[in-house]
Amino acid sequence: MQAEASTDMNLKTALLDVSQMAQADRLSVAAGISGVQLMHNAGRAVAHEILQRWSPRAVTVLCGPGNNGGDGFVVALQLLDAGWPVRLALLGERKDLAGEAAYHAAHWHGPVERVSHAALQGAELLVDALFGAGLTRPLHGPAFETLAAAAEKQIPIVAIDVPSGLMGNTGEVMGAVPAVLTVTFFRKKPGHLLLPGRVLCGELVVADIGTPTSVWTQVVPDTFENDPALWRTYLTEPLPGGNKYTRGHALVYGAYPMTGAARMAARAAARMGAGLTTIVVPEEALPVYAAALTSIMVQPMAGLPDLLRLLLDKRFTALLIGPGAGASENTLKAALAMLATGRATLLDADAITVFERDPALLDRAIVGPCVITPHEGEFDRVFDATGDKLTRARAAARRSGAVVVLKGADTVIAAPDGRAVINTNAPATLATAGAGDVLGGMVLGLLAQGMAPFPAASAAVWLHGAAATAFGPGLMAEDLPDALPAVLRSLFQ
Repeated sequence: MQAEASTDMNLKTALLDVSQMAQADRLSVAAGISGVQLMHNAGRAVAHEILQRWSPRAVTVLCGPGNNGGDGFVVALQLLDAGWPVRLALLGERKDLAGEAAYHAAHWHGPVERVSHAALQGAELLVDALFGAGLTRPLHGPAFETLAAAAEKQIPIVAIDVPSGLMGNTGEVMGAVPAVLTVTFFRKKPGHLLLPGRVLCGELVVADIGTPTSVWTQVVPDTFENDPALWRTYLTEPLPGGNKYTRGHALVYGAYPMTGAARMAARAAARMGAGLTTIVVPEEALPVYAAALTSIMVQPMAGLPDLLRLLLDKRFTALLIGPGAGASENTLKAALAMLATGRATLLDADAITVFERDPALLDRAIVGPCVITPHEGEFDRVFDATGDKLTRARAAARRSGAVVVLKGADTVIAAPDGRAVINTNAPATLATAGAGDVLGGMVLGLLAQGMAPFPAASAAVWLHGAAATAFGPGLMAEDLPDALPAVLRSLFQ
């Protein structure tokens, strides 16, 4: 993904934080597009989306004191020209508006009310043009009270850029209320995708306001929305002259008595295309695994020395430990042995928790390609990073040297070099026992085939969500591997 970071396809999935978007606006002006024109284009785009969805009705436009408010004046003018009955309310004084906002406000010749409950009287639609993504403090006073009243009255709200009070970089909600439609410009921001902000945006539309492509020479994105455009070219199809060994050999550490998690992970690795998958299990568990698995090879081990001997076999191309393993000293020793090989290794579940007492040991042990797939609880046991989810995942990846997959409905995949991907296609049905184990196996299957950790993790997370969506209601974790072939087929067509 690093080599393709500047391709047009990847730029379509790029996310820009607040400062990057401001830079893009400045570069647009420098390229000859005036700020007045950019604001006009933004307001016109919002009005267009409104006119596409609603018939004329009483609308109130709430305008803030900055550029977001200027966009609101343009929306009000556009809707008025379209024959809509429009009321406009301003937070602050009209004389205090400056720059492009003042320019467009001067073209509004109707009444300007104060932002208050009274401005909602009779409104059937509300345009929230109070504050954009750059707001850094909680909503308060008339802005907060008026939006809260609109939400209580169930007046549909159209938000410009973000619902006011939603932090554009983090998705943090600081007084925002739900919108039915959010129209942002040029590119999405992380806050549009991270929870809880994502659920407040409603339908999200990205409008073209004329930002020239030349801005990409100076605006360099490092955050992306997960999409096959990022990693599709890294997926390998079986070659006509290949064989099972050329497709990689995945090794899964199986546990006892909790056998289901590792078995699901092994099946997922095989479904993802690993040519061979072996699961190494305690001797007493051999009958359970052998009876339940057919195409997966089962290798018994009496203890750690047997695992160490097995790891001497260079034909194993990727390793997984954690699902069902138990947070024991044996798991810690086995994880350290796998990491010490320098081969692609995935740590999940208990194989993360075992480093709780000495997180620095994990950092020292990672000497080769590594992916760590914690949920929030496991993450907090090993990493002391603070802040929003994107910031924490990045800090953990930078500290450990591993690709960190911080799981959830808004899974973040972060690389040690600062790149990050936010996933958005996970359906609620993935909130089921074992789904994370299957995800680990999917990443393993791609690593085994030689895919680099960051694209492998990003691809597996997206495919995981796509398989769950394809299956639909009633999903159990063991259904996911069998739903993969159809999803993969669609990508290879």
